[in-house]
Amino acid sequence: MGSQWGTWLNKRFGGSWLLLLALSLAGALSVFAGVPVWQAGLAWFALAGLVLVADHKPEPAPERPATAEEQAPHDVAEVISAALNALDIPTLLLDGEANVLSQNAAADRLLGSLPLGAHVAGRLRSPAVLDIIRETLATGRPNQIEHVERLPSQQVYVVRIAPVDLPGRDQRDRLYLLSFRDVSELHRLDRMRSDFVANASHELRTPLASLRGFIETLQGAAKSDPKAQERFLSIMLDQSTRMSRLIDDLLSLSRLELRSNVAPEGKVDLVPLLSHVRDALSPLAEELGVEINLHLPERAVEVTGDRDELVQVFENLVENACKYGQDGETVDVFLKAPEAGPVEVTVVDHGPGIPSEHVPRLTERFYRVSVADSRSKKGTGLGLAIVKHILTRHRARLVVTSEMGKGSQFTVRF
Repeated sequence: MGSQWGTWLNKRFGGSWLLLLALSLAGALSVFAGVPVWQAGLAWFALAGLVLVADHKPEPAPERPATAEEQAPHDVAEVISAALNALDIPTLLLDGEANVLSQNAAADRLLGSLPLGAHVAGRLRSPAVLDIIRETLATGRPNQIEHVERLPSQQVYVVRIAPVDLPGRDQRDRLYLLSFRDVSELHRLDRMRSDFVANASHELRTPLASLRGFIETLQGAAKSDPKAQERFLSIMLDQSTRMSRLIDDLLSLSRLELRSNVAPEGKVDLVPLLSHVRDALSPLAEELGVEINLHLPERAVEVTGDRDELVQVFENLVENACKYGQDGETVDVFLKAPEAGPVEVTVVDHGPGIPSEHVPRLTERFYRVSVADSRSKKGTGLGLAIVKHILTRHRARLVVTSEMGKGSQFTVRF
């Protein structure tokens, strides 16, 4: 109980309650000694007031949060550097003298690591890029230029420099961002598009010129010559058929490109599909003197795909094997479906083979190992390009191997 009273008194009066108790005892003793009560009481109140005032400690005022002006300012360059490291575009932070304050990991990979404080010209040797940097530092206006790096491989970048405008920062302390945006793929696609238009125009120009020439001949010198008319009309039919095949292949390529990112969802059994392809190409094989042999498992082999597109793939591969490998007289088609591993369909011809320098380019549009040979066999130069696009949509691969004098193998790996 006594300890509880002591705790209460400490909370209420602090450490002065003992002095007050002593004053009270002294006042009582002075009254017993004959001092008038009013004098003793007055003295007690006066001394007690002094004790309480001396012992009183004002409570500290609650701390308030520091204002933005009172807080220590962050290093702006450090904040920007941290943000740059989250970007995948090569970017450098420069000061007003074109010295490097920071660069992100992508810039390290592109330009190599630059010592902090070093001038950007220590790594960038392009006069055009250095010119736009100097111009922006002088004028404070953004600038950009297209820059080509030729080593180790040709890459095209849009190099842009722009000031970083920060409120309350002196113009003399302005910072600048120098970025490198890779547009190599866009340039490659533009080049492919222009090449495609040029090649398609060239392929169509020849049969059109031939048709026009024969029509003019039939209207003129061969107007009354039945034998010449029959021969010319036969050639004209071949040329128009060639143009029709070319246009069909171009339209097929266009449709495939529109759906290149949409994977098929159906299931296709390759065993009956390859049998269908052999039956469809049997008349052509007989005409060329080639036998198509299928080597298929007895069980079903299903893959995810579009049946019509896969028929187009294997008809193209088997037809090419018949046409260009007819010297071997046989074309073998193997279907392999191991328990663990990818499903593979391999089309093997035993013809003259393909020179190794041509193999990597076989799937390019209008690419031919021999232009004369291709045209004589009524090829458009687009067949393997179509095969590549279909297999890309099916998330499959085409692997080509060839040995001169021993034939070629075209393997579709799912």
